[in-house]
Amino acid sequence: MSSTKNINDNANEHGAFVRQESKMRNNISKNGPYPPEANRYHLYVNYICPWAHRTLIVRNLKGLQSVISVSVLHWCLDNDGWTFKNEDGCTPDHINNFTFLRELYFQTDPNYSDRFTVPVLYDKKTKTIVNNESSEIVRFLNSEFNEFANIPELDLYPAALRPRIDELNQIIYDGINNGVYKTGFATAQAVYEENARLVYETLLKVEAILGENKFLCGDVMTEADVRLFPSAIRFDPVYYSHFKCNLIAVRELPNLCRWTKMMYEMPLIKETVKMDHIKKGYYKSPSKLNPTGIVPLYNGPFVN
Repeated sequence: MSSTKNINDNANEHGAFVRQESKMRNNISKNGPYPPEANRYHLYVNYICPWAHRTLIVRNLKGLQSVISVSVLHWCLDNDGWTFKNEDGCTPDHINNFTFLRELYFQTDPNYSDRFTVPVLYDKKTKTIVNNESSEIVRFLNSEFNEFANIPELDLYPAALRPRIDELNQIIYDGINNGVYKTGFATAQAVYEENARLVYETLLKVEAILGENKFLCGDVMTEADVRLFPSAIRFDPVYYSHFKCNLIAVRELPNLCRWTKMMYEMPLIKETVKMDHIKKGYYKSPSKLNPTGIVPLYNGPFVN
């Protein structure tokens, strides 16, 4: 039986946050056990999690809303893990009627013993989690469901740009996506300071890139933009204060600010941003970081 250990417990003996690697890594492919089909697969997400957020963005941008269904877990990560509640813009588990996300993991693997994370791409036919790694799920959504997509011509990972996208993904993952967590959940001062500086330096790198380009890889949106945006939109209202990433704010970086506003104002992206869920999820979930559970009023410079 697995514990319900959560992200607050992931610091090593040196005080450094260590992200758990995703364990369920099957592929969607025409020749594999999980072929692309309309209405076969289901996404389990919540609106607080930036990793889940990127999958919702790609689902919308590709026009897969009627092809891949979604359940939205509650914003609070409590001692029972992620839960389903039909309230506050969340949904029940439309597929299995489970109460807890952990039930979904145990359905797939009764001996599962790691954290129960979102996003989850689930196969309704075999009642199995196909994949719980967001970086792989966004690739499946981008390329494997084109015959069912409303916008099949959109390619967020074009062959000519893949080396540059991969390079930027690694920089942004280490220094921003995961960098804010390495900063916020550090339990040693030196570890905190090292990662806070890394976040600052990476933001400056992104600022310089966006000073020369409309998007990260030039004139077209790519997967690199999709992977940066959830962190950028959360940065000022959450990571700057809650995770102490306060050497610089997005609002102080004109190019990154311009880019984040441009991304946010795209209707298909804007509808995936639920700032009330984001703020309550970070500030109200049980945590040593904010024991009072007070949620700040500030939504960042982009969300009214």
